[in-house]
Amino acid sequence: KREFIAPFQEAIRKHYPALRPEQSRGVVLGPQGVMDARSNTVWRFHDTSGAWRVTLAPDFLALETAKYTSRDDFLGRLAVVLQALKEHVDPQVVDRLGVRYIDRVAGENLQSLPQLVRPEVAGILGTPLAGHARHAISENVFVLPDDAGQVTARWGLVPPRGTVDPGAVEAIDETSWLLDVDAFQSETRSLEVDAIVEQARGFAERIYSIFRWAVTDEFLRRYGGEP
Repeated sequence: KREFIAPFQEAIRKHYPALRPEQSRGVVLGPQGVMDARSNTVWRFHDTSGAWRVTLAPDFLALETAKYTSRDDFLGRLAVVLQALKEHVDPQVVDRLGVRYIDRVAGENLQSLPQLVRPEVAGILGTPLAGHARHAISENVFVLPDDAGQVTARWGLVPPRGTVDPGAVEAIDETSWLLDVDAFQSETRSLEVDAIVEQARGFAERIYSIFRWAVTDEFLRRYGGEP
């Protein structure tokens, strides 16, 4: 609603000055056929470069970027957005917290994928059958120790204009390989900004450990990292 969107927008305007509301409408399939469900407004706030986006909907808040630079930068931005949410929207509880990283290999690097990821991850793409593969996705779900949540890790080949998740993975015009790791916990708790940020940090560290297990030093060198 406008009464809380305006102060929330003002609180994050310095970093996300562009507001683009979107109207969404759901449908329900039942014995009577297709029926309209209620419509919702999703508020999307962008930075000037278009690389960062905050999405506020009736039932979730999301922070996304296509130009990730560091964990500290991301978590610092998350803290600012959460503080604005707490002050101006004031949800009483958080039901789910998740952190998700998506890496994509395309172009010339795709031809040398077996040198960029370990054999268990390359799978069929590390065999002579690779040239015949069009779609090959592996999904693995892990339970974190001490009831700290779960991790879903997907990796594999996606065909041109294909995607494993239309809401998160943009379809492109060429074949690509994805590493998609999502750490999350579904547990109702109060919205305490520092605690949420620290849990998000823990998820990010878990995801990075999976990333480093999955990729080789050559992967890091190709994409500007340090082994």
